[in-house]
This record gives sequence, C-alpha cells and structure tokens, in this order.
Amino acid sequence: MALPTSTHSSYTAIGNRESLADIIYNISPEETPFISSIPHVSASAVYHEHQTDSLAAAASNAVLEGDDATTTAAVPTVRIGNYCQISDKVPRVTGTQRVVNSAGRGDELDYQIMKMGKELKRDMEFALVGLNNAKVAGNATTARECGSVLSYIATNDDLGAAGSPASPTGTGVDARTDGTQRAFAEADLETVLAGCWDSGGNPDSIMLGSFNKQAMSAFTGNATRNIDNKDKTLIASIDIYVGDFGQLAVRANRFQRGRDALVIDTDMWALATLRAFQEVPLSKTGDSDRVQLISEYTLESRNEAASGMVADLTTS
Repeated sequence: MALPTSTHSSYTAIGNRESLADIIYNISPEETPFISSIPHVSASAVYHEHQTDSLAAAASNAVLEGDDATTTAAVPTVRIGNYCQISDKVPRVTGTQRVVNSAGRGDELDYQIMKMGKELKRDMEFALVGLNNAKVAGNATTARECGSVLSYIATNDDLGAAGSPASPTGTGVDARTDGTQRAFAEADLETVLAGCWDSGGNPDSIMLGSFNKQAMSAFTGNATRNIDNKDKTLIASIDIYVGDFGQLAVRANRFQRGRDALVIDTDMWALATLRAFQEVPLSKTGDSDRVQLISEYTLESRNEAASGMVADLTTS
C-alpha cells in the first residue's frame, strides 16, 4: 500500500527538529583492579628504589654451655628499583566547539578532559599488568618505561614448555619469555600458592582475563552448581577461592594479558608516583585550547616471592 498522493510526510517536510538524546552512552570499562587494590606511595626520583630482605632459613641451633659466642654473619639487604614512566593525554578543542550547544555535555574541553583522564588511568593499569615489559632507563630519544609485574615475578611461576629463559631474574631488567600455551589447571594454581606460602607470602588475590576466569569457575570444587530456589539464582562462578594456604579474591581484569593468571599479595606491590595525575593548561597558539593530562609513576615490587603466576594459558 502506497502513501496517498499529495500527502505531506516526514520524508518531504523541512524544519523537523532532530531527536538527539541529551545523554552520551559509554560502556567502556573504567575499573582498574590491580592499581585499585595495591598501596599508593610517593617517589622522589626518576629511578625509584627500595630494599628487600629475608630471614635466614630455620635450622638446628644448639651451643655448648659456657662456650664463647660465635658471630653470626649478617646478610645485607637487596636494593631494587624501577624507572618512573610518564603517561599523558592531550585533548585539544577549538574555541567555536567550546561555545556551541552540544548534546550530552556542556563545554567540549571539559568533556574530553574527563574522558581522557579515564583513558589515562586504564593505560596505567595496562602498563603494570598488561605488558610483558622490562624497565627502560630511557634517554633523549627514548621514553622511560617501568618494568611490569611480569618482569618481576620469578620465584613462584608455573610455565608452559619452550620458554627460554622463561623466568625473569626478578629485578625488572628482563621480560618473561612466553612458552607453549596450555589449559588452566587447578593443580598448577595450587603449586604456585604453595610456593608463595613457602616463601613467606600471603597472596590475597587471583587476577585473570575473561576466558580463564570462566575456566577457573569450572574447577572441581565448583563442579556442583548452587541454586537458590527462593530467588531462582544459579551461582556458577568462583569469586572467592579458599585453598590450603588461605582465602583469595578472584577478580577478572580486562587490562591484563589473557594468558596469565596472576596470584598477587597486594601488600607487596605499590604504585609509586613522582608526579600525581594533574591537568596542565598549554599555551594558546591559535583559536583552540589544549590541556595536558599527565602522570609520572612506577611499579614498586616490594618482594616478588610473595606473589606468583600461572603463565602460558590458552585464551580460546
């Protein structure tokens, strides 16, 4: 059936107002599980250093009555550092765009500052857990880079075959060599947890990508799914893992590598900031305004042996 002849419709009308919602819908995730869960401290130099130490292994200790005391040799602390990395975002908006009537926001520059500030936070999370990255000192032509978690965890890791050398030295100077990927197994996780405990650590979090978060929810202990008949809820995930060495929160992290299951003692890592997040207005060079959003920060690995990882996991 056709539109009757000479009928005036929206197809031919001039002057109909647009229908544009005054809301901007953005589903991009903003949560940063690793940065949000670790302590935040201050750095005072480009190369941020700290010291680690450990007690001597427990041993048989019996001495003769009346014997002269024998001096016990002192073991010095270990000095470890990481470079502060600079990350920024620079929104730029014309004078005209700042004053026109925009849907869903007032000042376009304010909106871009808000948006890019969230992006910068995501970039920082990605730098710490999403990259297999060794620290870089930098120079006049090379940006400084902080070593990521993967360049520090060395003592307690369960690896796939063929990575050589698979484990870094634990000081951030070398990146991990990836090995052959394999399915995530609970036995491998238990091996890492036992290693962390034997080293003196008390990990409290397990962080995974989406695929291996689901794989962990299929572990043997969760094979029998719980159904709450009252509100018809099927509980099919593992959000708390209680093992032989404590209770750990299980968290999905969108910004870490999907092939890694990170076992984290959050007290043994910190975000050290040399320059906290700030907005710096840049000089005008014409009919536009620019603002630099900038942060200078690094990862403080307080003692990597308290944490661990199951590496080289399949992701599909």
